[in-house]
Amino acid sequence: MSANSYETVDVVVIGGGPGGATAASTIAAEGRSVLLLERSPFPRFHIGESLLPYMAGVLEQMGLLEPFADNGYVPKCGAEFTDGTGSFRRVSFEDQGPGRHHQTFQVERAHFDNALLEHAREAGAQIRNPAPVDELIVQDGRVVGVRYRYEGETREVRAQYVVDASGRSGKVAQTFGLRRSVDQLRMVAIYRHFTGLNEAANPGERGDIQIGNHKDGWVWAIPVWEDTISIGTVMHKDTFRRHGEPEQIFDEHRARIPRIAQRLEGTEPSTKIRIETDYCYLSDQIAGPGWLMVGDAGCFVDPIFSGGVYLAMVSGREAGRTVAAALEHPSRTEQLQASYESFYKTGYDTYFRLIRGFYDYKFNFGQYREDLPDFIEERHVSLLLAGDFWSQGNALARYLKSERRWDTFAPFEYFYGCPVYPDLELLERVETGV
Repeated sequence: MSANSYETVDVVVIGGGPGGATAASTIAAEGRSVLLLERSPFPRFHIGESLLPYMAGVLEQMGLLEPFADNGYVPKCGAEFTDGTGSFRRVSFEDQGPGRHHQTFQVERAHFDNALLEHAREAGAQIRNPAPVDELIVQDGRVVGVRYRYEGETREVRAQYVVDASGRSGKVAQTFGLRRSVDQLRMVAIYRHFTGLNEAANPGERGDIQIGNHKDGWVWAIPVWEDTISIGTVMHKDTFRRHGEPEQIFDEHRARIPRIAQRLEGTEPSTKIRIETDYCYLSDQIAGPGWLMVGDAGCFVDPIFSGGVYLAMVSGREAGRTVAAALEHPSRTEQLQASYESFYKTGYDTYFRLIRGFYDYKFNFGQYREDLPDFIEERHVSLLLAGDFWSQGNALARYLKSERRWDTFAPFEYFYGCPVYPDLELLERVETGV
């Protein structure tokens, strides 16, 4: 390709993670030409291995639930909240009630993400990786393409839309200065995998995620294969700065949670220590002339309730539908993008509030539950932890939205209508009169 030539496609997707792969497969399924550019060779390691139950509904809608269920992923039916004393409380996803999936998966992201990327390829998207994007091409205030590197060459591609699913690198947010940190959630995560797992040592339910709180933060335990478990320790940035070396902090913090320590008996580390710092941020603008952000490119929230993959895939699918509709009906572009922004922000706002509430109650889920109003039922807790972020009928979600101290985004209009169980959500809204 000469220096003055460029490719042309309908849509460029930056990033091949769950959000980008889902956006690309959605757009390609509409018969549009899609070029997905991913900077890293796949498969690659990634954190965020625990899926929400609503993810089972998303995968079912995509025709992937049955094949993914055959991949040997660990079934997840609940979440255990525990502490340094050994006390615990389990949230069962059966408490959601009938009509919804009560089981999801714990996954190894390298395997899971690669399968989603292959699904996008099978849907008709063109995939290039490793193909890092160097810059956006902007003309008259509109994003019209990108410059990227592939097979030793710098290339240029023009498109009617660019979907940014580039995660923390956030090509659009960085280009236009849209990202701001969430100071209340300036956290650090230290994590690694362990092998030799024997769930007979687990004092809780087989396959459950464990979240263990202590005075300086919390610890996760997620079985990603039958013999492998992911352990992470999360703390405020100031705590990380004050205490020792990362591996020392990691070992000391995970040992504070007796039920997680018991589950780890007989295991050995199988990956190096990894660290993520200062990772909570958001953008108040999610769509603009020629572009939309998906998943972590626009917003990243603390991983305590495992909503990241779900939010990425649901926003990726909605972004794909929005772009396909805008290409079909250019006169409706502004309306479609405004609706997408409301959808995106509603999901992330609900998730932010759930986490802020949890932290404000000193990492104690039991106390958090006791402090809630009486009209909030176990079912509402189970539903929200399962992914019920767009429901107007969920009493816990309504309560969280009423707390001004947990406001995060600039004021916006909420979008109501569940993307996974729309008929059930509408029925419950009618039944509750909201």
